[in-house]
Parts: sequence; structure tokens; C-alpha cells
Amino acid sequence: MTDKLGQHAAQTIAVGSKSFATAAKLFDPATRRSALMLYAWCRHCDDVIDDQQLGFRAQETTGESSETRLNELRHLTRRAYAGEPMQSPAFAAFQEVALDHGIPERYPLAHLDGFAMDVEQRRYVTIDDTLDYCYHVAGVVGIMMAWIMGAKDEATLDRACDLGMAFQLTNIARDIIEDAQIGRFYLPAQWLEEAGIPRQEMTAPRHREALAGLARQLIDLAEPYYDAARGGLTALPPRCAWAIGTAHGVYREIGVKVKTHGARAWDARISTSKADKARLLGLGFAHAMASRWQRPAPRSSGLWQRPGD
Repeated sequence: MTDKLGQHAAQTIAVGSKSFATAAKLFDPATRRSALMLYAWCRHCDDVIDDQQLGFRAQETTGESSETRLNELRHLTRRAYAGEPMQSPAFAAFQEVALDHGIPERYPLAHLDGFAMDVEQRRYVTIDDTLDYCYHVAGVVGIMMAWIMGAKDEATLDRACDLGMAFQLTNIARDIIEDAQIGRFYLPAQWLEEAGIPRQEMTAPRHREALAGLARQLIDLAEPYYDAARGGLTALPPRCAWAIGTAHGVYREIGVKVKTHGARAWDARISTSKADKARLLGLGFAHAMASRWQRPAPRSSGLWQRPGD
């Protein structure tokens, strides 16, 4: 990527998500550029809401409220769709991707609605509440990524949404303690109550074993979404199928490690090693090749269904 927008996007993902960066290298150049620029916008919006830079506390904060920053993101998103000049590199990149690929405006706005849930400190009582959050912050990102790859039929978009949901469930399990330390609680209140864990005591060491049990429940809940998502590979071009198949394996591996570590899952941030990634690149290739001739199993009616357009 020699242009400034492409370079900005590549630098963003190199710092923000080494897991997806590995898979993104497998895309053809044009798709990789669009995917990375969409990621850069998502990362930027997340950072703006939290007053951070690439996931870290900004040296100079804006002093504005989260609500004000969220409203500005919505305003800029609408301006991008109107074709107005964008000063922010992240929004200039987003505008190019959204308009070139014809991504419906409702999807990025739904993504911003997910950030609104954080701003409003929404309480998640049931697992359906948590899944609704997963849809907005990750499911719609999967849909937009599929759109970039040329997959726009509803069945494939459902599978792309499933993958985003699985990713987010995995992320929640991995980051339970980290999120709780900044006042964000995505585990359903019903689950916490049943496990005997007061929300305000989630980070206490004495609750680690019980918390590990809830993390296992989340990882197990993600499995049917990972399974359903694999059925969408057949609709993607071969290189895209390889990239997504690899991302599928890398994120799922994180969940496997969370389960394996049990109560020690939060002693250090769990990630995949270079050896893991090399193995999962091969597995992703195998799934991509198999998708060329396999007919995917029907999507389970028991999975969470995204809102109708």
C-alpha cells in the first residue's frame, strides 16, 4: 500500500489486531486495502468513544463527553455518505470503502449503536441482551466485510454475522477482567447471579474459578456460530475464503486457550503464537479448498437472528 490512506490502515491493524492482520495478508491487494481501511474506521470509532489511541490512553484527551464524541461520529458517518470531504484519515478511508462498495448506511450506523450501549452503560440481564451487543459491535462488521468481498445475498450475510458474533463472544471471555476493571460488564446478570458472583466483585481472585466456568459457557456458546460461519466460505472468492477461514481459526484458538487456562486465563492476555498462526494458516487453506465443493449444512434456527433490514 503506497497511498497515505492505505498506509494509515495498515499501521492501524498492525498495532490494533495482530490476529486479523495475519489473515488479512491473504486477501488479494484490492480486497486487503478495503478490509484494512474498514478496520481502521472501526478502530478509530472505538478509540474516539474511549478517548484512546489504538487502544491506549491518549496523551491529550478531548475533554468532551462520550455522548458528544458519539454524536460526532454519527454526524461524520452521515457526511461521509453524502460525499463531503473528510479531514480524518480514518473517515476518508471509510468513505472510500463505503461508497465504492455500496455498503448500506444502516450497517455502520448500527455499529455505532453498539458503542452507544457502552456510552449508556447498558445492563445486560440475559444472554440475548449480550448477543444483541455482539451483533452491533461485531456482527455488522462481519456483514460489512462480506459486502467488501462481493457477498451480498442474505444467507451469506447471516453467516458473516455469525462469525462476527463468535469473535465477540470469544473477546468477551478473554477480556472479562480487563473490561470489568474499566466498568464494563458483558456477562449476563442472570449468569453472574446463578454463579454467586456479585458484579462489583468480578475481579476478586476468590471468584476466578466460578468466573472461569462462565467463560467456558461463553466459549461453548460461540461454537455453533463458528460452525455456521464456516458455511459462508463457499460464497467467497478463493483467497477471501482462505483469509476468513484463517481468521476463523485464529480467533477460535483464543477461545480454546481461555478454556484450557481456566482460572488462570486472565493472568496474562491470551493470544496465539507464531507457530499457532502458521498451523492455522494451513487449516484455513484446507477449509477454503473444501468449501469449493462442499455444500454447507443449513444454518441452525436456534442461532440468534440479526434484525431484518
